[in-house]
Amino acid sequence: MADKEVFIASLDQGTTSTRFMIYDRSAHVIGSHQVEFTQFYPKAGWVEHDPTEILESVRVCIAKALDKATANGFNVDKGLKGIGLTNQRETTLVWSKSTGLPLYNAIVWMDARSSSVCRKLEQDLPGGRIHFVQTCGLPISTYFSATKLLWLMENVGAVKEAIKKGDALFGTVDTWLIWNLTGGLNGGLHLTDVSNASRTMLMNLKTLNWDEPTLKTLSIPAEILPKIVSNSEVIGKVSTGWPIAGIPISGCLGDQHAAMLGQACLNGEAKCTYGTGAFILKNTGQNIVRSKHGLLTTLAFKLGPKAQTNYALEGSIAIAGAAVQWLRDSLGVIKSANEVEELASMVDSTGGLYFVPAFNGLFAPWWRDDARGVCIGITRFTNKAHIARAVLESMCFQVNDVLDSMNKDSSEEKMKEFLLRADGGAAVNNLLMQTQADLLGSAVVRPADIETTALGAAYAAGLAVGVWTEDEIFASDEKRRRSTIFIPKLDEELRKKKAESWCKAVSRTFDLADLY
Repeated sequence: MADKEVFIASLDQGTTSTRFMIYDRSAHVIGSHQVEFTQFYPKAGWVEHDPTEILESVRVCIAKALDKATANGFNVDKGLKGIGLTNQRETTLVWSKSTGLPLYNAIVWMDARSSSVCRKLEQDLPGGRIHFVQTCGLPISTYFSATKLLWLMENVGAVKEAIKKGDALFGTVDTWLIWNLTGGLNGGLHLTDVSNASRTMLMNLKTLNWDEPTLKTLSIPAEILPKIVSNSEVIGKVSTGWPIAGIPISGCLGDQHAAMLGQACLNGEAKCTYGTGAFILKNTGQNIVRSKHGLLTTLAFKLGPKAQTNYALEGSIAIAGAAVQWLRDSLGVIKSANEVEELASMVDSTGGLYFVPAFNGLFAPWWRDDARGVCIGITRFTNKAHIARAVLESMCFQVNDVLDSMNKDSSEEKMKEFLLRADGGAAVNNLLMQTQADLLGSAVVRPADIETTALGAAYAAGLAVGVWTEDEIFASDEKRRRSTIFIPKLDEELRKKKAESWCKAVSRTFDLADLY
C-alpha cells in the first residue's frame, strides 16, 4: 500500500474537550474534529465531568473527523491502521460492570475534595505526606487518583455497594474509553497503560505493577483495578457500534507523556505543555530520579511490552490556561480566550501587579492545598489590561518555579541553558511565549505543530503497527527547523526583582483555605 494510503488516528480526551485527529504517514492532519463538554463545579474546589457525555463527545468527534477526511479525498476506511489514545490523567471513575453505567461523575484531576482523606493519611502513616514516594514517586495529594478513589469509597453508597458485590470497575479516563470502545458490557477490556497507572499513587515504578503493600495499606481491592500495559502495543480492536469498528487500538498514553513523545524528548530533554494546567516533564532515561525539591518522579513512556522504560521528573501546575478561562467565564473581562493577548499587550508591564491562581491550592513545587488565589499590588492605576498581563505572567512564573526545582534536582551544572520546548493550546500566544523566555532568562522553542499531545498518541499507535520506527519518531532535526524560537529580552536585574516579587506573592497564598 502506498504511503499516501496509510493513516493513523489519535483520540485526545482532554480536560475541557475531546478531539479526534487523523494523520497521514508524514504526520500531517488530514481530518479532525473537536467537541467541548461540560465542566461541573458542585462546590468550591470540586470539579466533575459526566462520563457518558465524554463518550458521546468521542462518538461525535470520530464520525465528524472521518467525514472531513473523506471530503478531503482520503480513503480512511481502507487505510486506517491503528488508533492511539491520550487523556487527561488522574481523573477518576468507578462504574458498574453489570450495567456499564458510572456510579458517580468523574472526579477531575484538579478537584480538591479529598483533602480530608489526605490529611488523615498523613497523620496515620509513619512516612507522612511522602509515605509512598519511594514506591510510586508521588506524595499524598488530592491530585492523584488513589485519594479520589478513597473519597468515593467512603462517601458514595453506590460505590461502596458495588465494591462489596464485586460489581465495581475503577479506571482513569483511558480505562473508561478502552472498556467502552472494545465492547463495554460485551467483553470490554479493562486496561490502563503504564503512564496513566503511574499517576494513581498505586503503581510500583520499578515493577510497573500495582503495589500490593500500598493496596493493603489503603484497603483498595485489587479486583477493581485494570490490567497495566505498555504505551505502544495492540491492546484490542474497536467493537461494532462505533464508526471505526475493527480498527486496532495500538497506543495509549497520559496526555503529558504523549506530549513528550510528540516533542521527541530524549534523555535530558524537557517540554512544557500549556493547557488548562501547565506540565513540565524532563526525560531522565532509565534512571528513577527522586526529587528533593518538590517534583514528581513518574514514567515518561514505555514504547512496547519489551521496550526499555523511560522515566521523568515532572512539575505539575494546576491552573494555567484555566486562569484565562476564569477571566472570560467568571469575570467577563474577555469574551474569548484568544483576546487575552491583545488585552495584555495594551500595557508594557503589570504595573506591579502579581496574580497567583491558587484556586484549588498549589501543586509543584509548593504542594499546598491550603493555598488560595491572590492578586496583590493593586493600585488606582491598575486596569483590566494589567490584570490580563499578570495572569499570563503567573503561568510563566509557575513554570519557572518548577524549572528551578528541576535544575536543583539535576546533575547537570546549568540545566537552564537548554531550550524549553513549549506546546499546548496556550502556546499559540506569542506574548505568553516571549514573557516565558524573558522571565526564565533562556530561550523557548515552539514547534510548528503545537498539538503534540495528539501527535504523540499517534506516534505510539503507529509504532506498534509498523507505520513508523523509533528512529523516524525521534529524528527531530526537521521539526526544529520549522520551530519558532523566543529569545529573552528582559534586563537580568529586573528579571531577578520580578522573581523575588513573585515569591513574595506566593507566600501570601498560604493558609487561606479556611477563609469565610
